Amino acid sequence: MLFGYWLPPLALMGLIFALSAQPTLPNPGQPGTWLNDVVAKVAHVVVYAALTGLLWRALARNRRPTAHAAFAALVLAALYGLTDELHQAFVPGREATLLDVGIDAGAALVTAWWLARRRGSGQ
Repeated sequence: MLFGYWLPPLALMGLIFALSAQPTLPNPGQPGTWLNDVVAKVAHVVVYAALTGLLWRALARNRRPTAHAAFAALVLAALYGLTDELHQAFVPGREATLLDVGIDAGAALVTAWWLARRRGSGQ
């Protein structure tokens, strides 16, 4: 069931796109406060780690998952993070930042590394 493997990452990507299209998102604290900033950055880490894991699962499918699948998931998630920031540049009330691109790519990198390492040790 190829569709069953790809539906979760595609659905998450659709959710990311929809949320990025919103001029504002509910966050604790006022915009620009440390609490608001921390919550936003943690959300980026969680979402892009999840996206990387879902992409890895879809890429590995019925084969034994490999480091190649983890690397491909990393690249796809990081590229999606970049396009998400570009999308936000055109949404009134939102801004695109290289910091967010870096956070998204960093979360993808750590997740892909963990998946590749975990699978390499036979777990």
